[in-house]
Amino acid sequence: MGHRFAEIAFTAAVQAAQEARGSRAGYARMTEGDARNDRLGEKEIDFIHARDGFYLASVSETGWPYVQFRGGPPGFLRVIDDRTIAWADFRGNRQYISVGNLGGDDRVSLILMDYANLRRIKLFGRAEMLEVGEDKGLAEQLAVAGYRAEVERAVRVRVAGFDWNCPQHITPRFTLDEVEQAVTPLRQRVAELEAQLASCEGNLA
Repeated sequence: MGHRFAEIAFTAAVQAAQEARGSRAGYARMTEGDARNDRLGEKEIDFIHARDGFYLASVSETGWPYVQFRGGPPGFLRVIDDRTIAWADFRGNRQYISVGNLGGDDRVSLILMDYANLRRIKLFGRAEMLEVGEDKGLAEQLAVAGYRAEVERAVRVRVAGFDWNCPQHITPRFTLDEVEQAVTPLRQRVAELEAQLASCEGNLA
């Protein structure tokens, strides 16, 4: 019982590394107490729905890890219920590395970043791929209005555990929309001041 992400991540080898480096005592407490961090709450749901991309890790049949970035409009990653997330998988370069990996091992790890606010969630889960037409209801639920990318399949992940990660060393980055939101009030204020200046110059003339 205890922190579900820690139960998965803190293997015997990881615990040995923690012990050798002096952090084991603090992390040992994470696995005590009632089960937690396997059900998404309101904070996690809001965070997930606001994302326009995430990093997806899978493992090949030869044991090599593979990390892929999956992107789309904000909200394309959906929370189906407190233990399930899903997204429409858009056509990319057609290498199908993640698709092939998940066909042999359904375990995945996701990292979801909010660079602007220095926040991130790490998540473990088990993924299921559904080709277009296999689950019409889910496909409709995951549809992204106005986004022209071709949807090849839906991916549904059963959450096994998650953790809000430490914000240290996250470099702030901003999307065009975030920059526009920050700059718009400044532009409006500049326009107001220019109008006032023009009015003053007119009165002086």
